[in-house]
Amino acid sequence: MNGPAPPLTLLTPGFAHYSLAWSPFHSTRLAVASSANYGLVGNGRLHLVSLGQGPGGVPGLSLDKQYDTQDGLYDVAWSEVHENQLVTASGDGSIKLWDVMLNDLPIRAWQEHSREVFSVDWSNIQKDTFISSSWDGTVKLWTPDRPRSVTTLQAHRSCVYQALFSPHQPDTIATCSTDGTLKIFDLRAPAYAPTGSTFTDPLSFAALTVPASGTELLTLDWNKYRPFVLACAGVDRTIKVWDCRMIKTGADATQQAVGGTCEASLVGHEYAVRKINWSPHRPDVIASASYDMTCRVWSANPTAAGTHLLYIHDAHTEFVAGCGWSLYDEGVLASCGWDCKLNVFHV
Repeated sequence: MNGPAPPLTLLTPGFAHYSLAWSPFHSTRLAVASSANYGLVGNGRLHLVSLGQGPGGVPGLSLDKQYDTQDGLYDVAWSEVHENQLVTASGDGSIKLWDVMLNDLPIRAWQEHSREVFSVDWSNIQKDTFISSSWDGTVKLWTPDRPRSVTTLQAHRSCVYQALFSPHQPDTIATCSTDGTLKIFDLRAPAYAPTGSTFTDPLSFAALTVPASGTELLTLDWNKYRPFVLACAGVDRTIKVWDCRMIKTGADATQQAVGGTCEASLVGHEYAVRKINWSPHRPDVIASASYDMTCRVWSANPTAAGTHLLYIHDAHTEFVAGCGWSLYDEGVLASCGWDCKLNVFHV
């Protein structure tokens, strides 16, 4: 099921990859967040990579610049306002803003999370804001010009592996957690949940909670074409597609809404699914990265043969931790993993 052309590959010896991001401004620019010693201990490194022509005019990947950090990097997101700026999430609880035109040091840093920051996401609607999620259970809203966070949500009682802005509604975010739930929050109406919370340990009110899995949810993504559709995946090895228009309200107004209809379950990965990414070009196509050392492409609608699986990329030799579709070139996908390898290939 592999494509005929071998992937373009870049190695970063000693630094295992956790995440990648394509630039929204430049079709050939990527950023990769990585960590020494698989992120368990030691420093991190941010890699800036270009897709271009190598020796003899052969397409290739080149490392343009790198930035070292004191702790491992787990995620990276490009600014939607400044083409040369991006933000990183670090294992020491810090968030750093970088300008690729400058060398060595970040232009801004924040230190509010009490544990590892595991995801960052820049809003593509309100382009001056981004969010972070952490193992401390919180999600924080930021703007680059403020010294402190704008808003803090106590989203879950356990690790929030990912938080993402809706690409359709500027004040809506989704989160996934160790607790197996997918939650949607409305930033216009921050409040504490009246039930299930205590005075000393309150939880923020979720507009909707989807009980998506009995195990940890490691990743989620919004569908770029269907406003109420999300996908999530994690330790149970299954990618689930949810229509979040189906809401069940509680017996009284004090209870949070629970619901979501599972439209599809995409089964085939042998180990946990670490990252998923809906295609920006097709409404029914999704990519996944897994600890089974593969990156796979799926259709949310079964093919004529009755299968959802479209493609398997098995050129990694360790956990695949990140994947992402090119925003400009349909069918171009990048994957990265603990084998310190960035691959770019065509599906």
